[in-house]
This record gives sequence, structure tokens and C-alpha cells, in this order.
Amino acid sequence: MAAELYLITPPKIDLDVFAHTLSATLDADEVSCVQLRLKDVSDDEIKTACDTLRPIVQDRDIAFVLNDRPDLAKQMGCDGVHVGQEDTPYKKAREIMGADAIVGVTCHDSKHLAMIAGEQGADYVAFGAFYPTQTKDAKTKAEPWILEWWSSMFEVPCVAIGGITVNNAAPLIEAGADFLAVSGGIWDYKDGPEAAVKCFSRLFS
Repeated sequence: MAAELYLITPPKIDLDVFAHTLSATLDADEVSCVQLRLKDVSDDEIKTACDTLRPIVQDRDIAFVLNDRPDLAKQMGCDGVHVGQEDTPYKKAREIMGADAIVGVTCHDSKHLAMIAGEQGADYVAFGAFYPTQTKDAKTKAEPWILEWWSSMFEVPCVAIGGITVNNAAPLIEAGADFLAVSGGIWDYKDGPEAAVKCFSRLFS
């Protein structure tokens, strides 16, 4: 299948402004998933952000996923949760979220971690960081071959993450990424996020 776009919110947002930006961005072209990833904020701020942004995303039949917090994802009616290796373990996250929710797992550059996540039932495995990123401190550097290896061996979708932009995405698409998780490459795009989404769609087709 062709790759699809998985949007990650900026780590800091002005909710009123960002709600309008997100609406326009999602209407620009096809997006498959939006992950709310806020850093250094309170639970109440995460809940408020979910209340504001989740309807914008879900009303467009796009999955709304929360980073790190299955407890809040379940409570706030999110479609799923994304957990890292230092966050809630997959099995616990699945227990909290239920069988029908999306649970994705960060696997860095590790075939071993990805196989464990896949065997346990993860809905996707995420590899990265493929490129330098300003959004978070990347613990590992992944190479495109791991996407090729995974997609040739397993049915579970793989997500490429880390510093992905319109200009460097092509090798990851060619290697077999099912989804490209993009944050700065959308929100900081020189011609604006709507233009970035359209550019990614052209790359996918």
C-alpha cells in the first residue's frame, strides 16, 4: 500500500490558535492519524487539549491518538495511544485501552523490540529517528533498511519517525514505511502546514 501521513502535534501549542490551524491542515489533503504529543504540561492541560482537538480530528474520520498516557487516552475518548519503551508497557496499555483501540509502540532502531511488540499485538511499530529532530531527544538513529526488512517480513504496519520533511521523505517511502509520522516537517514548513500536507500527498502518490 502507499504510505500515509501521521501528524504529530507540536510539543507546545496555543490551543485556540492551533485548533484553527489543525482544522485547515486536515482539510488540505489526506491525513490518516493525529497524535497529541504535549511535553511538560499538566494532566488538566492534556485533557483540555483532548476536548478541543479530538472532535476536530474524529469529525473528519481521522484517528486521534494520545502520546504516552493510556489512562487519559481512555478517559478522554481517544482512538488510541502511542507508548514508548520507557512508558506504560504495551500489555498494560492494551488492558487499559481495550481490544478495539489503536496501541502503537516505539521500537527505536531495534528489530528485537519490534518483533516483541508485533507478537504482543501492537497495531503498529514505530522506527526512528531517521533524521535529526528538534522535537525530542532521539535516543537512536534508524536507517531505511529496517523499514524494508520489517515490511517484507511482517503484516503489522510500520511508522517512520524523526526529522521527516518533504525533502527527505522519499527514501523512507521507497523502503516501505506504511506511515510517516511528521511534526516539524508540517508545522514549520516554509509555505505553511496546508502546503506541506499537499506536498506529502504528492510524494505518496
